[in-house]
Amino acid sequence: MSDCVEVEGKVIAVLPGTMFRVEIANGHQVLAHISGKLRKNFIKLTVGDRVKMEMTPQDLEKARIVYRLKNAEVPRSVPRRSFGPRR
Repeated sequence: MSDCVEVEGKVIAVLPGTMFRVEIANGHQVLAHISGKLRKNFIKLTVGDRVKMEMTPQDLEKARIVYRLKNAEVPRSVPRRSFGPRR
């Protein structure tokens, strides 16, 4: 899309149906959904993730998330794997 505006924001809520509430740097909140490439590559988004979004100038209330930015301030816990009881 050539007529889209790229902005960065922070995920503040995960909603049903792969929708997210994202806050932009100026405090404005938008409703965003993830793009097809993120779905295809199984990119997971959680609260606190910084994302890059595309918005159209006509509707500034909705956006499409196109990239999850690398952010060191969000600790991601590694799941512990259980392989049965230890002997």
